[in-house]
Amino acid sequence: MRPPDQYAELRAGAPLTKITLPSGRTAWLITRYEHVRQFLANRNVTSNRLYPNFPFYLPLSRKLREDVNASLSSLDPPEHTVLSRMVIPEFTHKRTQELRPRVQKIVDDHITIMLNGDRPADLVEAFCRPVTSQVICEFLGVPYDDRELFHSVSKVMASRHSSSNERWEWGAKLRGYLSDFVATKAKEAEEPGAAPGDHLVGRLIAKNQEKRVLQQEDIAALCLSLLSAGHETTANVISLGTVLLLENPEQLAKIRADPTRTPGAVEEILRHTSITDPSGQRVALADIEVGDMVIKKGDGVVVSTAAANWDDSVFPQPEKLDFDRDARHQLAFGHGIHRCIAQNLARVELEIVFNTLFARVPGLRLAAPVEELSFKDGALLYGIHTLPVTW
Repeated sequence: MRPPDQYAELRAGAPLTKITLPSGRTAWLITRYEHVRQFLANRNVTSNRLYPNFPFYLPLSRKLREDVNASLSSLDPPEHTVLSRMVIPEFTHKRTQELRPRVQKIVDDHITIMLNGDRPADLVEAFCRPVTSQVICEFLGVPYDDRELFHSVSKVMASRHSSSNERWEWGAKLRGYLSDFVATKAKEAEEPGAAPGDHLVGRLIAKNQEKRVLQQEDIAALCLSLLSAGHETTANVISLGTVLLLENPEQLAKIRADPTRTPGAVEEILRHTSITDPSGQRVALADIEVGDMVIKKGDGVVVSTAAANWDDSVFPQPEKLDFDRDARHQLAFGHGIHRCIAQNLARVELEIVFNTLFARVPGLRLAAPVEELSFKDGALLYGIHTLPVTW
C-alpha cells in the first residue's frame, strides 16, 4: 500500500516530466507537493474534457467525453461558479455535522448485521460498501434499494480494463435512471402543497424554483458524479484504513484511548492511501512556470496527489503511519476550485466508522496475511477487492 518508488525518484530528479498515458496521449506529470498545490490553484488551466490535448488517462469516445464534461469537476468558471454556489451549502462543515446521528445509525446497523453473519467476513461487501452506499443514497435522496445499479456502474468506470463502449453504456444506464428520478421529483414539487424532500435533490429543486439557474440535467449530472464516486472512494479508504490500523496497533491504540484524535488520524490515513492517483488532469491555457521549467500553453498536465502526499520534504518518513503528524494539508481531496465537494461528508463517515468499528469489534483482525490480499492495482481508484476479517 504505497505509491510506486519511481515517484520519489521523479520528485528528486525530474519533478516535472513528460509521460505517455495508457490512452496514448502525452502530458506533463507533476510530483512535488509544492508544485502540485500551485498548479491546481492556477486559474490559467481548464478541466474541460473536450479541450484539445486533454490528458485522458484511458481512451474515451467523443460521446463519453461529452457526458463526463457535464459534471462539476469538468466545468470551468463561470459555469462552475454558478453550479458550485448552488451546491456548496449542502456540503458545509455545519451541514455534514448535522448528519452525524444518521450516519452513526447506518454504521451501527451494518456492524450488527456483520456480527450476526458468518466468520470470516468480507469487510468490503459486509460493511465498507453498504455503509457508504446507504449514506450517499440517503444524502442524495435516491433509493438505496437500487444500489446494485450504482455498484455495477462504479465497477465498470473504475476498471482500467473496461472499454470505452462499456463505460458509455453503463454510464448511460445510470444517467437515464437519475434523469428520470430528478424529473419525477421536480414534477412532484410542482404539485400544490408538495415539498421536494429533505435531501440534496429535493433542496436543489426547491432552490432552482426560486433562482432558475439550473436545468434538470445539471442536477442529474451532479448526482451522477457524487453517486458514482461517493460510495466507492470512501469504501476504499475504509478498507485500506482498516488494514493500516490493524497493521499499526500502536497507532490504533491512540484513537482507541482518545477518540477525539480520530479526525487527525483520518487526515493521516487519507494522506497515506491517496486512492485517486493519478488525478487533476488539466490543459494549460497559458504558459505556466513549475519550478524552474515552463508548461506551454495547450499542453496537457497530470498531477500525482499520491506522489505529493508522500513528499518527504513535507511529510518526513511518508511511509510511516503517524497520528502525531499534522496531515491536515494532505491533497487526497485535491486542491483549488475542483477540490472534492463532498470532502466534509467523507470525513464524517470515516471518523464515525473507525471509532465505531474498533469500539464494537475490539477483537477485529485480518483473516489472511496482508501479502495475500487482493489490491486494486488495475483500477482507477485504489483499494482492496476483498478483505477477509474475523473477530
